[in-house]
Amino acid sequence: MEILSGLFDHMVLQRNSRGRSEAAIAGTVSDGGEVLVRASRKGRLLPGWDARRIGRARHGRFRATVEGLPTGGPYTLDLQVQRRDKVVDRLTVRDVLVGDVWLVGGQSNMQGCGLIGHAPARKPMVRACTMDDRWDVAKDPIHNMWACVDPVHIDLCGGVRPAVNTTHGLGPAVAFGQELFRRTGVPQGLLACAHGGTSMTQWDPARKAEGGRSLYGAMIRRLEKNGGKAAGLIWYQGESDASAEAAALYTGRMKQFIRALRRDARHPGLPVAIVQLSRFIGAWIAAPFWNSIQEQQRQLGDEVKNLAVVPAIDLTLEDTIHVGGKDMNRLGVRLAQAMHAMAGGAGAGRLPIRLKRVTTELSKPQGLVCLVVEFDRVHGRLVSGGRPVGFEVLDASGQPCLFDVRLDGRRAILRTTFGPGQASDHSLWYGHGLNPVCNITDEGDRALPVFGPIPSTGQRRAMTPFVQTLRVTEPLVGAGDLTGLAYPGNLASLPWRKMEFPARFCDLHLELGKLAPQDLLVYFACRIDVSEKMRLAACVGYDGPVKVWVDGREIFWDPKGVNPAWEDKGRATFDAEPGQHQVLIGLGTNQCKAWGIFLRFERLRIPPSLLARGPEHYAMPIVVPE
Repeated sequence: MEILSGLFDHMVLQRNSRGRSEAAIAGTVSDGGEVLVRASRKGRLLPGWDARRIGRARHGRFRATVEGLPTGGPYTLDLQVQRRDKVVDRLTVRDVLVGDVWLVGGQSNMQGCGLIGHAPARKPMVRACTMDDRWDVAKDPIHNMWACVDPVHIDLCGGVRPAVNTTHGLGPAVAFGQELFRRTGVPQGLLACAHGGTSMTQWDPARKAEGGRSLYGAMIRRLEKNGGKAAGLIWYQGESDASAEAAALYTGRMKQFIRALRRDARHPGLPVAIVQLSRFIGAWIAAPFWNSIQEQQRQLGDEVKNLAVVPAIDLTLEDTIHVGGKDMNRLGVRLAQAMHAMAGGAGAGRLPIRLKRVTTELSKPQGLVCLVVEFDRVHGRLVSGGRPVGFEVLDASGQPCLFDVRLDGRRAILRTTFGPGQASDHSLWYGHGLNPVCNITDEGDRALPVFGPIPSTGQRRAMTPFVQTLRVTEPLVGAGDLTGLAYPGNLASLPWRKMEFPARFCDLHLELGKLAPQDLLVYFACRIDVSEKMRLAACVGYDGPVKVWVDGREIFWDPKGVNPAWEDKGRATFDAEPGQHQVLIGLGTNQCKAWGIFLRFERLRIPPSLLARGPEHYAMPIVVPE
């Protein structure tokens, strides 16, 4: 008798909502018959578990369900196949726990690069299924790539099985499991699935059918081999997507990944805790793309249900990009706290700290603006190891305008160098750049999230969703910096096609990249439907020279547009009467170094009281696909 999936020595079985096992197991047998199980703990038979029928064997195979084992253990399970009161096959599975099983995914910071000397001591009730498909008491490194079963991990290492690493390999997962066990008393299991240096393209769920030849396929294979059920996912990834090409697509790819995982795990609300990128020291990543990934990760916590974002910006590094060993353990505790908070219940605590609002007040007697940055879900109060650092306030040219920060309970009071009439020209950041110094946490050792840019006025904004369905022309003859580009005389004569973009960035790089280094021109068009007279702003992100027209009237032109594109890079106001209005954007490709646009609209002059009550209390323009 051999079990192929669902039940192995030393493993953790995922409990159900009633705190009981319902493990589906399958394997091979020498003969057919009834499958029976005898369950014991510490040598004592569990009541009702003496030769309990759990399945049937036929044609050399069997399927069964071990249902009803209470949370805890360890259990010994004696399985046998019985035919006409005769035992024809048998197998004993030892040291089995019932608790929570977690998928562990992402790239190198989750795989683990910290010094092994900082690894926490083993705890018998926390187990890991390592890369060789073996369960044991969890001990770093759990991502033992040199023993991996799935060939994708060898393929990603250039076709060569990695060498054994005896010095590095500490990640946050073991500390995560141990902290959850400390908090709940429930056994914890970890399914190691991460691989360093990997991008969201390599984690594409569309490659599931490749099985162990793809990262997503390998993760699902491991999940199915171990019963097909999990309590959630912990995830640290994004470094490899901090590029001009990938950053604009990150949110869409993450949402697609989470949707697919929840479907394949048969758990529509599967909890997910992701780590917000920490720091990087080097020249091969540009700060705007790194900060873009961090900001998108922060916003995922508001856009995706049952997803918590765990900041890591204050942690020490082992090298130029990897969190250090000691702080990997701190990060594991933070992940456990976030996951426990999502689960709720007694003593679960708060979700990770979240930016709540920004308001302004005047500093007397100077008459300068103070920004009051308020956070919620703070444990106790905000603290810092010395002078609080990490905030930046920048003017339109990128010059710093902040000279002092004071912490006040759940607020940070930021003193600036500008007066109230200049507030709208500034942006607020926390953790700006690649290698910021950030030292603010709450009394529970939870860091502030990286954020920015956000308007330093702190005012709510009435924004439409990003436009992702547009009419787009084929690439046309270029017009340089668009100085002489007039509104087309006959729009209908242009070579239009309707395009639906998967993410907020309307990205044409795959098409334009084939035409480099030509200077080309692309038009994007849509209509907006306005139900009442409105003052609007077209908010455009772009990476090349750009012009914007509304109803044939030019409202915006930037001849110096270059990479990178970011949200709301350009902003042009206009008045719109009730009815439909044509919006046209011309983008110069700058020898095909420009790839696309962001586009959304803001309604202006809405009373603050209505803004505070939400969009159901005021009308907004509606983007009409053409």
